[in-house]
Amino acid sequence: MRRLQTSLYRLLRAHHTSSRMQHQASELRTPVCAVGDEAALQLARQCLLGGQVIALPTDTVYGLACDANNETAIQQLYEIKGRDEHKPVAICVHNIDALRRFGQAAHLSDELLTRLLPGPLTIVIERTSQLSNRFLNPSTSKIGIRIPDFNFMRDLCAVWQEKPLALTSANRSSAPSSLQVSEFRSLWPQLGAVFDAGRIGLTEERRLASTVIDLATPGYYEIVRAGVALKPTLSLMEEFGIRELKMM
Repeated sequence: MRRLQTSLYRLLRAHHTSSRMQHQASELRTPVCAVGDEAALQLARQCLLGGQVIALPTDTVYGLACDANNETAIQQLYEIKGRDEHKPVAICVHNIDALRRFGQAAHLSDELLTRLLPGPLTIVIERTSQLSNRFLNPSTSKIGIRIPDFNFMRDLCAVWQEKPLALTSANRSSAPSSLQVSEFRSLWPQLGAVFDAGRIGLTEERRLASTVIDLATPGYYEIVRAGVALKPTLSLMEEFGIRELKMM
């Protein structure tokens, strides 16, 4: 009996050692690239073209991104995050013109949009036919759109030829969002590359992520998530005469 227990112990130990080595080897195969590296943008673009999910910094927290119109990539994004496929993800674009291309924003003035963006804000509006991915937010006709105030993100959107990037926070669903790449190390083996800007933000408040505001109804707004930019966003709503939807 003692000999059997010893054999089982050795087998279990060998299994755990092998699993640990495989995990470490998988991590090593995932490139971790500083955002300031001259090859960073090209590497990110190649990953996106290959349908991979990448991790990168935004102006709030680290995010996971992929080609928003690639059906396989979106499914992979949900799988990596462990997210319910009916829980929406946002897209990230380069500028206001791109926002209008993918979202129905005729009722929102350029002045309002340029006062709100770029920044830590997600604007929810009805999507346009330019977003053709059937797996992207299948339970709603709306889309959240971001223009992060972070050079690497905006440069990537520019070299991505004005196409949309699906964007969600770099963490498993229900886990805290990440302010540095080491906090989501467990996800690295499933990613095409990780782009590192060091710690982003000095306070825990940054983990609240972007403020999410629904502006789909002309003249009205609804706060979906308070986030880090709630006060200035509400101030602009008042300045532009946009009322809270529940007050209708």
